[in-house]
Order: sequence, then C-alpha cells, then structure tokens
Amino acid sequence: MTPGPRRVGLVTVSATYGAGGSRIADALARRLGVPLLDRAISVAVAERLAIPLDEALAAEDSVSSVGSRLIAGLAAAVVAWGAPADAGTLDEATFREEIELALADLTAAGAGVVLGRAGAVVLSDDERALHVRLDGPVERRIAAAMSRARIDRETAARQLERTDRARTAYVQHLYGVDPRDPRLYHLIIDSTALSLETCVDLIATAVRDREAPPGRT
Repeated sequence: MTPGPRRVGLVTVSATYGAGGSRIADALARRLGVPLLDRAISVAVAERLAIPLDEALAAEDSVSSVGSRLIAGLAAAVVAWGAPADAGTLDEATFREEIELALADLTAAGAGVVLGRAGAVVLSDDERALHVRLDGPVERRIAAAMSRARIDRETAARQLERTDRARTAYVQHLYGVDPRDPRLYHLIIDSTALSLETCVDLIATAVRDREAPPGRT
C-alpha cells in the first residue's frame, strides 16, 4: 500500500518591520485555505485568562505584540474586570505558558498560518510545521513602510528601529533565542525584493513539497 501524503498545512511566519509579514501571512492563509492564527491567539489567551476579548485585543494592538507591555496591559485588564487571576500572577512565565497552550490548541489540527508569537521557537519540535522568516535590507524595509503606511522616512526609520528591537528582545527574553538565527527557519525570503504574490508562491511551493510522500525522488 502506498503511503499517503504527510499533511503539512502549518506555517509559522516571523517578519521584521516593513517586510510585509501581515500581508503575506494573510494571503498565504487564503491561498492554503487554512486559518490565519494571529488575532485568534490573542482571543484564546484572553479566554483562558477570563479577560474580555476587546481588552486583550486592544492591549495587543497598542503595542504591536511586544511581550512586556502586553503583559502589563493584560494584567491591568484582569484587575479592571475582576477576573479570577490577579496582576501578581500574570507574570512573564504565565504569559509564555498561555501563549504556548493557545498555540498548541489552535494548531492541534495541523493547519494554520501562525504570525509572530515566536512560532518557530514554540513549534520547533512540531514536524508538521514549516518555519518562514521574512526580512530585507533596512532601506528597502523603510521604503516599504513609507509606502504602505503613508508616513515620512523619519517616522518609518524610528518605527523600524523600535519594532525590530522589541520583537527581538521579546523572543530573546522569553526563550533565550535570537529570532534572527537562520537555523530556526526552513525558508528565509527577502520579501522587499519580491512581490507579495511571489513570496506566497514560494512558501506555498515549500508547503506542497513537504506534503509529498517521504522518500520520493
């Protein structure tokens, strides 16, 4: 009996500022016909902590998923809404555990595109997952941010420096890993040099390749 394909509909996407992570992840999820696990992760964490969803989402939106400030925002929401937990228990260890549990639940079926949340680290042992890194030269990422957000160069450069530093610090602080380490990823793409469609094509092709039966030539 010929073995069937090894299903791999699970992709983690790590991206630097200006690399188009949100746009590419959304387009990829639609291409693959799987859920985009971005806001869903925040919703799951909020539900686990009995925090109103709008409070958790607002906290995350305000800090672009930067861990330490999100923890503070969620802790404040816990206190304000009288949830079972308290600010003292919502520490970094709790935040990390809840993110990991939420990811485990949401990816149990092996289908989805995980944007950020140190997905390549958290799911590093999940053989179903394809780990992707989106990056590009600083100047091209600044130019992309200026175009997409309609901001001036100074603002874009400031946002890039702040966001890249915060995203790197988040992963390093919680997991002791540098998200820029190429060993974390199966595929690294300069998304500033390629169209969105081409980036999605490359990732989708890699997904299909990993779906092929083991041992094929």
